[in-house]
Amino acid sequence: MTELSLRLAVSLAQIAAVMGIVMLTVMILTLAERKVLGWMQDRMGPMEVGPYGILQPIADGLKLFFKEDIVPAGANKFMFSLAPILAMVPALIGFAVIPFGPSETIELFGMTIKPFVISDINIGVLYILAFASIGAYGIILGGWASNSKYSLLGGLRSAAQIISYELNVGLAIVGVLIMAGSLSLVKITDAQAGGFWHWYVFAFPAPQIFAFVVYVISAVAETNRVPFDLPEAESELVAGFFTEYSGMRFAFFFIAEYANMVLVSCVAAALFLGGWNAPYPGTILAHIGLEPFAWIEGVAWFTVKVYGFLFLFFWLRATLPRLRYDQLMKFGWKVMLPIALANIVVTAIAMYIYNQFK
Repeated sequence: MTELSLRLAVSLAQIAAVMGIVMLTVMILTLAERKVLGWMQDRMGPMEVGPYGILQPIADGLKLFFKEDIVPAGANKFMFSLAPILAMVPALIGFAVIPFGPSETIELFGMTIKPFVISDINIGVLYILAFASIGAYGIILGGWASNSKYSLLGGLRSAAQIISYELNVGLAIVGVLIMAGSLSLVKITDAQAGGFWHWYVFAFPAPQIFAFVVYVISAVAETNRVPFDLPEAESELVAGFFTEYSGMRFAFFFIAEYANMVLVSCVAAALFLGGWNAPYPGTILAHIGLEPFAWIEGVAWFTVKVYGFLFLFFWLRATLPRLRYDQLMKFGWKVMLPIALANIVVTAIAMYIYNQFK
């Protein structure tokens, strides 16, 4: 095999591994959310399929796979079919630039590869923001192409909501970029090594605590989760933009929502909480002489941080009521946006002064 073929095979293997982990995580989340909500509301959650209901995600997947795929008579069939794909694909390809573990390189078949990141590009943050915005088109198209007033209202609400809060997500990240001096998620994560006091949410001279709060709130709104689930408000719009969807097309929208939750959690962990870096200098495995296995500790810390954010999504759903639409827009434009802009100004001034006296 030529070097190009080998490199392609390795890249495909990495992509398959990451996609497999993401889809497995989505499966776990569908059960975990219902179980966590059940425990918080003093009930059991799914219990019938398998021991303690652990096979419920498989049952749900089989049900959706064999369910009749209905296309409304007045729908635009091409756009109706395209919308779920347009929602799901951008949610999945964002993982290409996420560093899941240490950025160390290994030699394989005479090639140098980074096993824990598919692609380390120098505009990683911009790449994720660009593709995340494409996902909004899938929701809008799904609402319009269904030829249903409920779906159309859900799509329009989603368009306004995503545009409003995507701006806040982007601005919240700018403070981190000023401190890191790079758009590469790998370099941003590496710069936070050495203990939790180097994580950008705490780091001197400009802790990004306000940017972190703005990012987390805006990420919940971006993913259409409670209390910002206006585009799919069941009590108002039946099911919002995917009212008319069934079978695997509905499953694609479902996967897109949960994959987006995982993606924004990965980005939050990488940008603000040090990514795979432990909250203490170095790794315990390296200190006790097991340095070749230190990557396990890094991957474990990254997983803990991501699942911590995902638990927050569930907690918010169990705790908060849905906002009114005017409250949602007012909060985004009059509260989140000024805080994000002020954080950029303060961070820029602090970094300028710090660099002058360094």
